[in-house]
Amino acid sequence: MTERLIIFDTTLRDGEQSPGCTLNRMQKLRMADTLVQLGVDVIEAGYPNASQDDFDAVRAIATQAHGITVCGLARCNESDIEAAAKAIEPAASGRIHVFIAASPIHREMKLKMTRAQVLERAIKGVRQARARCADVEFSAEDATRAEPDFLIELFSAVIEAGASTINVPDTVGFTTPTEYRELIGLLRRQVRGIEHAVLSTHCHNDLGLAVANSLAGVEAGARQVECTVGGIGERAGNAALEEIVMAVRTRPERFGVHTRIVTPKIYGAARTLSSLIAQPIPRNKPIVGQNAFAHESGIHQHGMIADRSTYEIMKPEDIGVPGSQLILGKHSGKAAVRDRLGQLGYELHEDEVEPLMVRYKHLADRKKEVFDADLEALYLGVEPGDEQPWTLANLHVTTAIGNTAEPTASITLRTADGHVVREAAVGDGPIDAIARAVARATQVPFKLIDYNVQSVTQGGDAQGRAHVRLTADGREYRGQSVSTDVIEASARALVDAINRIVSVSQARLRSLKATGT
Repeated sequence: MTERLIIFDTTLRDGEQSPGCTLNRMQKLRMADTLVQLGVDVIEAGYPNASQDDFDAVRAIATQAHGITVCGLARCNESDIEAAAKAIEPAASGRIHVFIAASPIHREMKLKMTRAQVLERAIKGVRQARARCADVEFSAEDATRAEPDFLIELFSAVIEAGASTINVPDTVGFTTPTEYRELIGLLRRQVRGIEHAVLSTHCHNDLGLAVANSLAGVEAGARQVECTVGGIGERAGNAALEEIVMAVRTRPERFGVHTRIVTPKIYGAARTLSSLIAQPIPRNKPIVGQNAFAHESGIHQHGMIADRSTYEIMKPEDIGVPGSQLILGKHSGKAAVRDRLGQLGYELHEDEVEPLMVRYKHLADRKKEVFDADLEALYLGVEPGDEQPWTLANLHVTTAIGNTAEPTASITLRTADGHVVREAAVGDGPIDAIARAVARATQVPFKLIDYNVQSVTQGGDAQGRAHVRLTADGREYRGQSVSTDVIEASARALVDAINRIVSVSQARLRSLKATGT
């Protein structure tokens, strides 16, 4: 029987302090609800004495979050602790988290206090918090740069004063896994009363070791990990919740602990946070990144086709991702190309493999990724240089801000034989209006499933690259274009995708006629 590892989520406090990740009260409430559904044990909802808005957010979360402990942060001073106590008052299960700096550089340069003064302030703060709340956590800020004998004295004193959770922060990401494991082991052996408290980790990622250090702490006996969704936080961030949870789940024989996290909700939680802070999830982010269950190497793809456990130590479904992806690119081999064509309904005979792979490699050298529509076009003999069915000749878009008018798009498209088609449409926004107008003009039914614009240069005249993903006839098609005018780039990207749909459809029809089916 494994022991329980408490997941203390500080996305809404330490994570929200990350530059560019500030959340308003309604956004905090939405993320808090996501964390409740995810199954975290403790939500550190904020620092109530930082501002009235922070106080209101913590109190609102304490009121609405059920089945979870809601925590407020406070320095070891009276006003902070009183604010935290009042903010978490509505919670069925509340916690006050008090902290004070412990390392010599923080004591001397920041606090201007001696060891004795820090000890006295810590004891007083814990006692005050304990008088207002039965659940008190104490953190010794910058603990990994503090003297071990002082940490032992400090933690022993605050446990006696009423702290039931002892947090050992690596505040500046300074330590290493071996050092942190040894420190946690030392504290377990020598802190008086530690058997009556939970040891906690709180590691920052300045050297990229936050998760490794946290897991080393778990190996040494820590039974709470403080972490954030996506690892957001001050400077380089905190330990990533999803990495901690899936590490202990994947390696139970190593860590001997379990969590109550509902792992299939991990991916959704990461995407919710990404949306709220308007920051994309890096493609190579462990667990939740787009590449986490994607394979391009031909050797890897061959193994995955045979048995996915050859190259995947977790199932994507376990974290809420529908399935693995074999990404076709220049490193892909025959096995993956044949497999994908088979999924698309095409049987590639042995004598067709080599000629197709020559054309495939030529295309893959010019593209970062070969999509289904590209592969189908190769199989059907559509060449990238073929004349395009449609060309954007003119575009006029009007938007509506602060009035009752609807966004409208008027377009002029020219066919390959010179025929001109004009259409107009209204939509929920300018891009929706353009998409509707393009669909009318081309008579191609499609669904726009993804759209994004990225800056490819800097400055006021920066170029924007528009990407679109469409579905038509059960297939996915992509288009892109670059322009200093992002609206123009968006329209051209849509036409680019339409051209792929039309070209593939025409080639498919020719193939059917040629085979008499």
